Amino acid sequence: MITIKTPEEIGIMAEGGKILAGIMERLKKEVKPGITTKTLDRLAESLILKSGGKCSFKGYQGFPACLCTSINEEIVHAVPSERKLKEGDIISLDLGILYKGFHTDMAITLPVTRPGRVEKIDSEILRLIQVTKKALEIGIEKVKPGNYIGDISKAIQKYVESQGFNVVRELCGHGIGRKIHEAPQILNSVSFDEVTVDKVKYQEDAKIELREGMVLCLEPMVTVGDWRIKKSKDGFGYGTKDGSLSCHFEHAIAVTENGAKILTVI
Repeated sequence: MITIKTPEEIGIMAEGGKILAGIMERLKKEVKPGITTKTLDRLAESLILKSGGKCSFKGYQGFPACLCTSINEEIVHAVPSERKLKEGDIISLDLGILYKGFHTDMAITLPVTRPGRVEKIDSEILRLIQVTKKALEIGIEKVKPGNYIGDISKAIQKYVESQGFNVVRELCGHGIGRKIHEAPQILNSVSFDEVTVDKVKYQEDAKIELREGMVLCLEPMVTVGDWRIKKSKDGFGYGTKDGSLSCHFEHAIAVTENGAKILTVI
């Protein structure tokens, strides 16, 4: 069942989202060659606890960390470790906060380089990041009363494929509120060929009309190569089946009478 939030509840989520966005800005400054993903996770948890919030992901379905740190071909939900970032890597940071009873969730992807050395990052990698970020913006433009979930999916897929990349079809965005994952499910694609998902469920969700008070997490996941995925050995993360690079951006967005309101911003 889709929960409709009151203006007061959306206000609380915006407060938590602002805290989350501030923490993400702090984490961005720490992303550099030589740092371990475990160090980033410890910092994220410390900042969330200091803010008066709790980690949304830690303990959720057994996930052992606060921050998801997906590198290169890893798409989402990679567990932090002692792995050190290298110049030329890209890393997706996915983080959620539970604040005053409500969750917010966001993700960004960054090139790993030292200040002033962006030329060390391959131009195609930078274009992948730019396209994925733009895909999120295009999806957000479709968030308004009277549109449908499928309008979001169609717009994201059309743009990404027009740029020569692919969208991951087996993972999706979601509703959010008192639970980290709520209905509906929001695909980044309207294509289902060879996809091992509940097609009927996704197709039904695509027909859901957007209403004021809904809060959604849109999260395009884009690959340089094939869109097919595989589960990581630890059972938590997902990566590209062909080993190609992947990128991920996410915002929590409220549906208002005037359109989309991004909650995960400073």
